[in-house]
Amino acid sequence: MVEILGYLGLGLVLALAGIGSAIGTTIAGNAAEGALKRKPEGSGSYMVLSALPATQGIYGFVAFFMLMGRVATDGAVVFGIGLSVGLVCMLSAIRQGQVCANGIVGVSQGHDVFTNTLIYAALPEFYAILGLVGALMI
Repeated sequence: MVEILGYLGLGLVLALAGIGSAIGTTIAGNAAEGALKRKPEGSGSYMVLSALPATQGIYGFVAFFMLMGRVATDGAVVFGIGLSVGLVCMLSAIRQGQVCANGIVGVSQGHDVFTNTLIYAALPEFYAILGLVGALMI
């Protein structure tokens, strides 16, 4: 039973972080597609902002890799960490995608908001990093 919980935790951290990154990048990507119609010369800015939510998937993979060796002995702990880090990464990526989408729309309307959007988008990312650091400390 301990191992089952551990493997479930591994699956959750990887799946939830990946799902969040997929949703976050598509939210921003949809805004970028619309912005390209209005201001195609801003495509570099749109691409950078669209890619930001993908980092939470990387954090989920790092947590997965860190926890692999603890499944057999600390299955319940791995489950708790996997669920917690996975949820934090998922929600962080989705909300970051929304921030980036708004920044993309602002850039396409001619406003100089790219740098500010990067700063605002780093705030939800901070919580995903905190989740990963917390998993490292356990």
